[in-house]
Amino acid sequence: MKGNAKGHRPLFDLDLLKAIVMVADCGTFTAAAARLHSTQSTVSQKVQRLEEMAGHKLLERGSREVRPTDAGETLLGYARRMLALNDEMLESLAGETVGLTVRLGLPEDFVGGQTTHVLAEFNRKHPQIKLEVTSGFSRDLASGYDRGDLDIALVKQRRNSREAVASWPEQLRWIDSAKNPSIDLDPVPLVAFPPRGLYRDDMTNAIEGLGRRWRMSFISSSLSGIQAAVADGLGISLLPLRAVTAEHTVLTRKSGLPPVETVDIALLHRPTADKVVKELAQALSRMFGKPGR
Repeated sequence: MKGNAKGHRPLFDLDLLKAIVMVADCGTFTAAAARLHSTQSTVSQKVQRLEEMAGHKLLERGSREVRPTDAGETLLGYARRMLALNDEMLESLAGETVGLTVRLGLPEDFVGGQTTHVLAEFNRKHPQIKLEVTSGFSRDLASGYDRGDLDIALVKQRRNSREAVASWPEQLRWIDSAKNPSIDLDPVPLVAFPPRGLYRDDMTNAIEGLGRRWRMSFISSSLSGIQAAVADGLGISLLPLRAVTAEHTVLTRKSGLPPVETVDIALLHRPTADKVVKELAQALSRMFGKPGR
């Protein structure tokens, strides 16, 4: 029969199921109506609608007490499960963040330390959110953000080179080995990131501005590799202040090297981003304090 086709089967209303469960639990329509903040006639009508949908009598109405029929017992078992699943779904959806993944892009020197503390605090507040963190060169992170692969990105860029939600000046320092300094060698050995990496042009321009020769002695795409190479005396480099370790010495103006203030840290997210994405962006912003230029 067409009426039995799956596409035409009636859907049981949870409100009706809740009514019959309450009647069965309370034993009378009057008590059930009071618990449901409804009227006895309304509750009775809901049970009658269920009986019409089920095609069976579901309750035996005695003079003092109402009891479920065999069909009623069957329906009540399913009704309780359906209502429990409804409650479970509501709890899972609380906060509207179920199953949400926030994709964050960070330069390598931001992975760990204070950033991890911020992410951990955010995760404790939103345990149902999955954080997916990608680290790498800022140019790659910016490209990933532009492609839509990232929801939030912290990138290093030439000052004011693109619009950002907020930006801060990057504090850079010239560093040398504390044990085996290289600054007085000729030509000056440089430890740098690969071509197109930030700081590289700043380094060579500064050395040439002093009228000194230079050579690339060590190139690495890894921040830890750059740090180790400088510490072991392979050359000098230009790195963020946060990347300076006890094995390095910071070169002051006495070395003749000028301060470099050409790089910003920029925070990127879309105006239409989810509210939790914006909340995480605000938490990251607080790490840097008041936005810069």
